[in-house]
Amino acid sequence: MSDDLAFDVFARACQSRVTLEHVTGRWGSLTLGALHDGTFRFNELRRRVDGVSEKMLSQTLHALERDGLVHREAQPTNPPRVDYTLTPLGREVAERLVGLIELVEGRMPQVITARERYDAAKEATREGTRETVTP
Repeated sequence: MSDDLAFDVFARACQSRVTLEHVTGRWGSLTLGALHDGTFRFNELRRRVDGVSEKMLSQTLHALERDGLVHREAQPTNPPRVDYTLTPLGREVAERLVGLIELVEGRMPQVITARERYDAAKEATREGTRETVTP
């Protein structure tokens, strides 16, 4: 495949859209963020990405490996040992994701304030609607 092909994530049939979904989906972004910290075995990674099911983590890792973002290395031991690490491309993507993660975490007080303000305005609107509808 030629490197000079133009990709447009906003085009429905563009292959980059699928990869973007793998990277920015909940489990993909958390998995890449966790792997940014180093090499993990499957169960270590599952504990690090709290809440992900075994099946979902497995599917996520397969998708990220297929996209060239994650490297899977199986050790011929008994029991088998499998390590997951980022590829150079995966590291580049993860570094940008980690920046976004840190930005979101750092701005959570503002997000919480905005949510509270939004919820209060919605509640006030509902209360106002009930008052005008009530005979």
